Amino acid sequence: MKLNPPLEAEALIPHRLPMRLIERLLEVEGKNGVVDAQIPADCPLVSPAGQLEDVALIELMAQAQAAIKGYADLRDNKPIKQGFLVGIKKLVKLGSVNLGDYLKISIKTLVELDDFAVAEGEVWRGEELLARGEIKVWVRG
Repeated sequence: MKLNPPLEAEALIPHRLPMRLIERLLEVEGKNGVVDAQIPADCPLVSPAGQLEDVALIELMAQAQAAIKGYADLRDNKPIKQGFLVGIKKLVKLGSVNLGDYLKISIKTLVELDDFAVAEGEVWRGEELLARGEIKVWVRG
C-alpha cells in the first residue's frame, strides 16, 4: 500500500458507509492533517431539508483524527488501533453544511497523554469556516 497522501479513508479508519463521512486523507504533517468529505444524498445524518445534522460536525473531526492516527500506525508498521470519542469542548458552529457540499477538515493534535489525545478541528467549505471545536479521544492500546 502506498503511504503518500492522498489516501482513501477506508484504509485508515474502521468506519464504513454510510457512517464513514470522510473520503481521503489529503495532507499529514506529524500528528496534524487535512481530510476531505462530500456529503452524499444517502448520508443518514442529513435532515429532510438537506442539511447535515450539527452532531455530524463533531463526527467529521473525530474521523479526521482517526485517519491521521491510522496513517501513523500504518507508517510505523503497526495495526490500526480503534479510537473512541470521549469528549467535546468548545464547538462553535458558524455555518450549515448542505447535501453535496465538498468539505475539508483540518486537525491539529494539541496533546497526547498515554492513550488519550486532545485535538482541535475545523470544518471548511472553500474559504468559509463552518465549525471549529476541540475533541478528546481514547485510543484502545
